Amino acid sequence: MSKKHKMTAAVISQEKIAEDIYSMWLKADQVAAEAVPGQFISMYTNDGGKLLPRPISLCEIDKANGQLRVVYRVTGEKTGTEQFSKMEAGDTLEIMGPLGNGFSLETGKGKKALLFGGGIGVPPMLELAKQLHAGYGTDCQLVMGYRSETFLTKELGDNGKLYIATEDGSTGTKGNVMDAAAENGLDAEVIYACGPTPMLRAIKQYAEEKNIVCYISMEERMACGIGACLACVCKTKEVDEHSNVHNKRVCKDGPVFLSTEVEI
Repeated sequence: MSKKHKMTAAVISQEKIAEDIYSMWLKADQVAAEAVPGQFISMYTNDGGKLLPRPISLCEIDKANGQLRVVYRVTGEKTGTEQFSKMEAGDTLEIMGPLGNGFSLETGKGKKALLFGGGIGVPPMLELAKQLHAGYGTDCQLVMGYRSETFLTKELGDNGKLYIATEDGSTGTKGNVMDAAAENGLDAEVIYACGPTPMLRAIKQYAEEKNIVCYISMEERMACGIGACLACVCKTKEVDEHSNVHNKRVCKDGPVFLSTEVEI
């Protein structure tokens, strides 16, 4: 388990890369040194009226330069994410991380992998693909799902074969990620996925039918981000030692789980 740090991070750069989607690079040496693909950070606004941090997944991890990239969606006016979107180079904010458990890279070593991302579940798949592709000799097939406008496609395509699904059919397969996988006849020895629950449910079912090892990153609303408040539990097959019921905390026990561990 990586050690988490609470620290002041400086904004290096920020840009809007799609409708309501922003990309921010942060200088955060301590967090970058510990982070692995699939983990997230809690980002605190500079507004004293908003006490709870916002959990944001890590899109890229640059250990050599002590930098992190987060790609996030602005969820509405007067929200924490809207405040983040107004930040510029040189601004600072408090962050805590790296948090949660990441993906198992060793499982994908030398194997054919399917990486599924949906919506704001697309960004964390970039660092995963980079590390699997460059460090583990994994044959990465990336299947990304969007409503309409795409983002991060060049970076993703540099780290594997990219397939795209859009709900309106404007790019790639019309439909969802499973439609794109079927249309292109894709198969794999291991699956990694991050996205909305209906997508993860379909991928979990597919993996179990095909007897493929599958890791899914759960999206849940979080409060504390460190496992204390039990606001982000998911149903599991095993009894949780912390709460003594059939659930686990997405922020601490996850967000990445083996698909066979959880019920969705």
